[in-house]
Amino acid sequence: MGVVANDGIDDSKALINAVDELRAVDGSVILKLPAGKIILSDIIYIERSDFILRGAGSGENGTILYVPRPLMYVHDPEPLKELREYLMEFDKRQREEKNNIDLAFSQYAWSGGFIWTQVPGERVKSYLEKYERPVNVLAKVTSGKRGDFTVTVKNNNSLNVGDVIELQLFNKDGKEGEIVEELYKNADVNVGTHHFNFPDLPIVRQQLEIKLIDGNQVTFKSPLTISIETSYDAQIVEWKYLENVGIEKFSINFPMSPLVAHHVEQGFNGINLTRLYNSWVKDIVIVNADSGILTEEIANVTIQNITTRGEHYAHYTVAMAGVHNVLAENIIVENSAEHPLSFNTFSTKNVYKNCTIYKKPVLDQHSGANHQNLFDNITVHINELKGDSYPLFAGGGAGYWKPSHGGAYSTFWNINIVLESPHLLKDPVLLNGMLDGPHARVIGIHGNTSFLVKYEPLAYIKMTNQSLHDVPSLYDYQLNSR
Repeated sequence: MGVVANDGIDDSKALINAVDELRAVDGSVILKLPAGKIILSDIIYIERSDFILRGAGSGENGTILYVPRPLMYVHDPEPLKELREYLMEFDKRQREEKNNIDLAFSQYAWSGGFIWTQVPGERVKSYLEKYERPVNVLAKVTSGKRGDFTVTVKNNNSLNVGDVIELQLFNKDGKEGEIVEELYKNADVNVGTHHFNFPDLPIVRQQLEIKLIDGNQVTFKSPLTISIETSYDAQIVEWKYLENVGIEKFSINFPMSPLVAHHVEQGFNGINLTRLYNSWVKDIVIVNADSGILTEEIANVTIQNITTRGEHYAHYTVAMAGVHNVLAENIIVENSAEHPLSFNTFSTKNVYKNCTIYKKPVLDQHSGANHQNLFDNITVHINELKGDSYPLFAGGGAGYWKPSHGGAYSTFWNINIVLESPHLLKDPVLLNGMLDGPHARVIGIHGNTSFLVKYEPLAYIKMTNQSLHDVPSLYDYQLNSR
């Protein structure tokens, strides 16, 4: 279809044309990329289900997507119009007086990519009230218990078994809202204003498949993350998505570029996943990215066997934002990044499993009512230790969405810490960095020296300095126990 590797000619138009021609093809489609170097300088939008973009492998003899310049030189993407206006209207800037930096945020700091899945015309993230539109409400939900699969609805006439819907929960009662108490279990933490100032913004959401309908009882394939009370004004709404989309077996290489500042990234972003269900990304190597893989509003997606590397200081490697039931497995982070592994705003019930961070590790929870996420069987390498402590659990995010992790029961399981020179230490190393993460579960923090763990407030900390050989992966244990 016109894509010729290793000829030194830009392949963007040919690749875009190939994807466009396959939109109307019935059935499942695999677009195979040849081995060799393919030059890409524009965005490839994937906008259909049952589609696989497949290279010839991510190694040296496989498919290399070489991206010579960042997204800032691409025509402004229509899906980011609302974000651009938000950044301008609220004067979002990176200000660092000591570094003489006062620069506008980039629209690509946490959004966009050269490979981009989307449902055309469907909004992904709310920024400005003027863009709010009525949603298609399918049913009102009156009750449900955390951990259960069944809810009670007022009317099931618009629901069908097999539908994938979005369950939305709201805070309609301001600072005294019961849902805030339920999320944080009355912990003494500062709760950001966005929990109270936007009563029409769902602060808990799950994308769920309907398994059974029995009168006013609706059963899903996944459990509820929090209990539902009538004051939450909970509802089931239509959710539009792509499914059975695969992206696999190639590398994405960016040229080395200097770091300008945090949030001012130029847009060397690899893959941007939005509006996906039952899909996957696997066997991808990403070099010198600002952000390797970004996600927003996806569910039941596996991101597997991903390596990020290079000398460029990244913002994110593989990030989760506004996603549900996503498994990121075998993520190898060889480069330095601001947020090497990160659960961001509205992320619920997701897992980083069997991952390794080789430089400046942080297990980031990025505020925004994210809750019940799992760091599972993670190895981190600490090469620079200042004093006798390290902020492994430091959390990012804006103050208006604090605390750093949302609901109770966010979990760290079997975390292995590798220090560069443990024999030089006389005292245990204190692992800290989290002051506003209520009711976490921190189990099996261990490594090649002795550690102390400080995680606040009200964390359940057990089996420190013990490797969990019998149950190395909590995810696998629970999966095999079903």
